[in-house]
Amino acid sequence: MVHDGARTYGSRRGRGAVLAVLAVVLGLLAGFGQGPAPAWGAGGAACRVSWVGNEWTGGFTAQVTVTNTGAAVGSWKLSWTFAAGQQVTSGWNAQLSQSGTAVTASSLSYNGTVASGSSVSFGLQGTWSGSDPAPADFAFNGASCQGGSGTPTPTPTPSPTPTPTPPASPSPSPSPTPTPTPTPTGGCFGAVVCSGFEDQSGSTLTGDWTVAAPDCAGAGTVTVDTSVAHGGSRSLRVDGRAGYCNHVFAATTKDVSAVGPVVYARYWVRHTTALPADHIAMVTMADAANGGKHLRLGGQNGALQWNRESDDATLPAQSPVGVAQSLPLPVGQWVCVRFAVDTTKQSMDTWLNDQQVPGLHDDGVPTADIDQQWLTRTTAPRPVTLDLGWEAYGNGADTLWYDDVALGSAPIAC
Repeated sequence: MVHDGARTYGSRRGRGAVLAVLAVVLGLLAGFGQGPAPAWGAGGAACRVSWVGNEWTGGFTAQVTVTNTGAAVGSWKLSWTFAAGQQVTSGWNAQLSQSGTAVTASSLSYNGTVASGSSVSFGLQGTWSGSDPAPADFAFNGASCQGGSGTPTPTPTPSPTPTPTPPASPSPSPSPTPTPTPTPTGGCFGAVVCSGFEDQSGSTLTGDWTVAAPDCAGAGTVTVDTSVAHGGSRSLRVDGRAGYCNHVFAATTKDVSAVGPVVYARYWVRHTTALPADHIAMVTMADAANGGKHLRLGGQNGALQWNRESDDATLPAQSPVGVAQSLPLPVGQWVCVRFAVDTTKQSMDTWLNDQQVPGLHDDGVPTADIDQQWLTRTTAPRPVTLDLGWEAYGNGADTLWYDDVALGSAPIAC
């Protein structure tokens, strides 16, 4: 019979046929794709995406935060397309793949579970030419994300928390980070080194700082600058030159030999040029536990790294997989670098803008492409100096500024 323009089936046989057809259709739909079903949120949106990028000529990085607005998932894929043909070269906290302009970021073993309303973050590095617009068509497990805008609202910068970002090194089984992780405190009152260079009255270093060249001196220069500053009216300017023996640093005259048992440091730095492929160092500390040879924080292959002068070991390893677990140093802006070096056991951590750098995480357990080479030396380092500057071992010149430098026995916030 017909009622109000809608067909109603009056027999059990008719209703059964319809239900059977529906069951087949639903079964076919459920068979498409792999992994969990799309997690849809209110209004059909599966997620919200924050894409915070940093760009330089020909290259970029992006920190991506995905908020799941649907049901909880046990694994995830975030997909998008690049409108201008950008190419992903590496990533961290996700497995990235690209085909043409289509990119997919997939969860790893430790960050696949995302509750409804919770977020997960990952990062990537890439190249571009012509233009570099942000993606505008994100999908979470196949379902469109809210807005799909290329200019999503950035996630507010989180305050420092007691626990760093979950480690991204592919360790065999999760384990607590050996490095103590108390809450970083604001400012640096009480730290052995606590300097914004405001005590400097001229362009030449005096008082708590002096010019030094731990290995050999060349054309590089260090001056006090009043035209660029992160806080206050002064900063430390370093004109770093390429080529071996152009080493130049500002060395603290403070006695830091008793800082510990964990040495915590923080500094703000502003770079002009992206890190080169060749090895450079920006922070160097004499290691009393290694014959005075230097423990150096710098870069290689365009990303941050630790280097040990005595055996040239690096953290992470300079394999493509290892380098992908590090981060480039943004240019043209002030960024905060923090690190912690345990003097009682092999344990180190480094943070860039309060984001833990997975490749610069030494947990004392050898992990291929991360700290396996680094842990060939089992003795814990004992830093006894702090020098900030620039040294290149080949190509690589830069003009950079340091400000709001601190080093002490307690964590120091950005």
